[in-house]
Amino acid sequence: MSESLTDEQIALQVTDLLAHLWMVRTFVKHSEEAEEYEDLLELPRVAFDVARAVETRLDDVPALRRMLAKKVPKLRRAVDEFRVNAAAASTHTNWQQAVVSLDAVVAGLAALLPPKVAPPASPRLPTSPRPSASPPRPAP
Repeated sequence: MSESLTDEQIALQVTDLLAHLWMVRTFVKHSEEAEEYEDLLELPRVAFDVARAVETRLDDVPALRRMLAKKVPKLRRAVDEFRVNAAAASTHTNWQQAVVSLDAVVAGLAALLPPKVAPPASPRLPTSPRPSASPPRPAP
């Protein structure tokens, strides 16, 4: 897909995706839930790292793609962890939409990588808390 885009279009697309990432980062960082569930704060830290590293390469698309190849897997892992932590922290629509937005950012950034470099898509995990223990099995 990114093969037909110009360097300027790629840089603009990355800029747009980083804006979405930054908004979710800000939402999470300043939420009351983050004060109670410190595990939520890993996402803002990773988002900061990714945004700052990637934005320094917007003028050099080959370097930008190399940096994305390093940062997208790290971001994907953070989003997968956030998906679970956010569901445990709150079932509010804002948190569910934050996960949807983050998935779109990861997919958009990964789509800009060459196919051999793009990390595989992570499976959609549930966005609601899972029971902590499985039900007991009946005795045979």
